[in-house]
Parts: sequence; structure tokens; C-alpha cells
Amino acid sequence: MAFFDSEKSVFQIDDTGSTLRNLSAYINDFGGLPGPRQLSEITALGDGGTKWHPSLENVQISLAGTYDDTASSGPDEVLGALRTHSRANDFDYGPEGSSASSTKYSGTCWVSTYEIQSRVGDAVRWSATLQVEGEVTRGTYS
Repeated sequence: MAFFDSEKSVFQIDDTGSTLRNLSAYINDFGGLPGPRQLSEITALGDGGTKWHPSLENVQISLAGTYDDTASSGPDEVLGALRTHSRANDFDYGPEGSSASSTKYSGTCWVSTYEIQSRVGDAVRWSATLQVEGEVTRGTYS
């Protein structure tokens, strides 16, 4: 069994239609993958217990971190702009990093929320929720 430190985790999202932007340096809280899937009950009369059939995925990714407005790479520039996009965007997440043969979760998503938070005596922070469109794919980096 292998263990990994989250300092190696990588999250990238496409904000241009052709380039994945690595937001890892700005994220300190990530969750949601691979995510839930619905199960449809198919129990029939006479069954001795409940039966289920796998159905649709409904995955949301949550991100949070330190605010940065660096042009073309900071979370405010990238996620703030994607919140109003009219198309879903590709993403990938590597919990153990992005080196060859490392596990990769990928798919397409919408930025459904992007919020900036300020509190006296604390760093400016941000949080976002991404709604996955379709299925999450589990594979490896090449």
C-alpha cells in the first residue's frame, strides 16, 4: 500500500478551450472526486431485501484556497471568468501528482459558484463549486 502527501496533488482546468491551467498552488482544500452516483431501487414484490441498479452520476467538486488575481493563472482570473462561460470546461485531478502512471480523474465541468471571502485579521480566501457534466473518468497520466 502506498501513501501520498497532498502537497503533490494537482488540479487543472481548461479556461481557454485548449490549455489546462494548473491551480494547485492556490488550492488548500479539495473534495468531491470520484463522487456519488445515484442508485435506482428495483426491488420487486417477493424480494427478500432491497435491490439497486446503478444510475446517473451527479458529482460536484469543491475547491478553496488563497485569493490571487495573477493574470492568466490565478484562481480569480481563471475561475471568476469561467463562472460566466457558456460551455463546460475540461478538468483533471491527480491526488498523487501528475507524473506518468499516476492516477488521474478527469471530466468536464461548469463553475457553478465562485466566491471571495474576506475576514478581518485573515488572508483573503476564495471557494468554488464545480458541477461535473456527464461522468468522471478514472485513468492515469501518460
